Amino acid sequence: MHQNFQKQSQTAYVAQRLKDLRKRLKTLDLDGYLVPHGDEFQNEYLPACNKRLHWLTGFSGSAGLAVILRTKAAIFIDGRYTLQVKNEIDLDLMEPLQVPQNAPADWIATQLEGPRRSPPKKRIGYDPRLLTIKVLKGLQDKVAASHPQCEFVPVDENLVDAIWQDRPKEPQTPVSLHPLKYAGQKASDKIATLQKQLEEKKQAAFLLTDQASIAWLFNIRGKDVPHTPLALSYVLLHARKKPELIIDPQKLSTAVSKKLREIAKLTPMDKLEQSILALANTKGPIALDPARTNSWFHDRLSTHKNLEIIHASDPCTLPKAIKNKIEIEGARAAHIRDGAAVCRFLCWLEDNVANGVDEISAARQLESFRNDTGKLKDISFETISGSGPNGAIVHYCVDEKSNRPLRQKSLYLVDSGGQYLDGTTDITRTIAIGTPTKVMRRHFTLVLKGHINIATARFPAGARGVDLDGLARMALWKAGLDYDHGTGHGVGAYLGVHEGPQGISRMAMSPFKPGMIVSNEPGFYKTGSYGIRIENLVLVTPLEIPKGGDRPMMGFDTLTQVPLDQSLIDFDMLGKDEISWLKTYHQQVRRHISPLLETDKEQKWLARATKLPSA
Repeated sequence: MHQNFQKQSQTAYVAQRLKDLRKRLKTLDLDGYLVPHGDEFQNEYLPACNKRLHWLTGFSGSAGLAVILRTKAAIFIDGRYTLQVKNEIDLDLMEPLQVPQNAPADWIATQLEGPRRSPPKKRIGYDPRLLTIKVLKGLQDKVAASHPQCEFVPVDENLVDAIWQDRPKEPQTPVSLHPLKYAGQKASDKIATLQKQLEEKKQAAFLLTDQASIAWLFNIRGKDVPHTPLALSYVLLHARKKPELIIDPQKLSTAVSKKLREIAKLTPMDKLEQSILALANTKGPIALDPARTNSWFHDRLSTHKNLEIIHASDPCTLPKAIKNKIEIEGARAAHIRDGAAVCRFLCWLEDNVANGVDEISAARQLESFRNDTGKLKDISFETISGSGPNGAIVHYCVDEKSNRPLRQKSLYLVDSGGQYLDGTTDITRTIAIGTPTKVMRRHFTLVLKGHINIATARFPAGARGVDLDGLARMALWKAGLDYDHGTGHGVGAYLGVHEGPQGISRMAMSPFKPGMIVSNEPGFYKTGSYGIRIENLVLVTPLEIPKGGDRPMMGFDTLTQVPLDQSLIDFDMLGKDEISWLKTYHQQVRRHISPLLETDKEQKWLARATKLPSA
């Protein structure tokens, strides 16, 4: 199994850990300390040794920031985690606050308020390796505006690591070369293209710190990060000489090392600082992405007064997001293969739920069907298997303590995905266990209407996710409802299940480009009762200009191939075009999936699941 359901709660230890941390604050004359979720590499999913926020607070989500002051503490999370955080932290010790409604900088400034005349100087410590340049500057600027006496102090020793006595060891997993038949482009060609861009921009080098960018650029994959095939490393991409790949040599076999030396200089990770300081001898400006690069790098580079530092977007981000022909073919194949596994699971679930199925057994069975493909490398994230009220927790992660049976007259939400050499999948289905209520069907259909709006959207070149997000919410808005997460995120090619710059949300400002993959996942969550989410992955595709039109247009081609639970659809709420989309989609699913199902039972299930009542 790629998922472990034996999770130990940290809550009982939080009081002592906060006490130990505050002793450190006193010793260092600090008034507070910042503990972000991210690690030195700004990963979303973390190796065990880097789960500092979870260890200190008990919160296990994939995004968050804790601010620990001498007598108070708060943890800042987004809308995905408003219910989860309350279940995982000690509310007597820490206040959960949702962003963007509550900004960490505002809370810090408020807590540090002193006398209006001559307010006392305050010092907030942080590990410069864990905060990006952009995040740190935002905090500094905002706090300074209302509390100019507050100073943010970099601390060389991570204060959580200092009190974490049984901290796991850093990962030492092997690096593999991603075959050209899946990557679609040689690493040497990618490097040459980016080097040409650097020369055109008159940049001497670019410091790459995004792990997915490095994996994409060098066509390498690793196992250092759970469920995401990354090899922890850094890269100095020079305009006129071999790039320097900084990585632990123990992760490289002789064959892999030999291949990488053809295109890069290999430097051990313990020589990182020497390589960074050596940039002082580079003739020309050094570029880095402030949204991805931690402030430690900026601090080291800034020691050289004659070195020009340029802030720019990671040059790998856009070409990585725009899948090439081979990657697109791989994505289609992966989604059909994965779709067959999910369909086998849904057939099994229908046949077995009356005999007793719980969230863990369901998740295990789903992973088993993916394993049966013979091509699963990992799941793309821990399966969200939520029955009844647990489904209303957006990023719910079942364990043996929270495990709940799938009961009659309830909804079951399962959000899962697979990592295959040819693609990464992510799918959510909401299933009625027994006969759904009229209210359940109404809520599901409102979400479905939004999903169809995105699936059928047509938009001009230059359109962004922020321009489309309202389409997914319109039916819910008309009913006075909404959901507190984005509608869609980008997805990588055997890389991260969450990838930028594309997305569909109120903050998605990057234009869509043909070849991008993005999720389409509106939802609705009734706290204490059930959650509903419908998620397919879609491919941005160019379209012909309509007759009489004069602008290039784009749309979405749905990749995910799994039917929707029709018992949850109120067809009277759908228009003719929406029903037409459903019919076409289900016909497509049946055409793709039927040849991959081996048993008569599964074939009959698929036939029923894809046949609309009116068909």
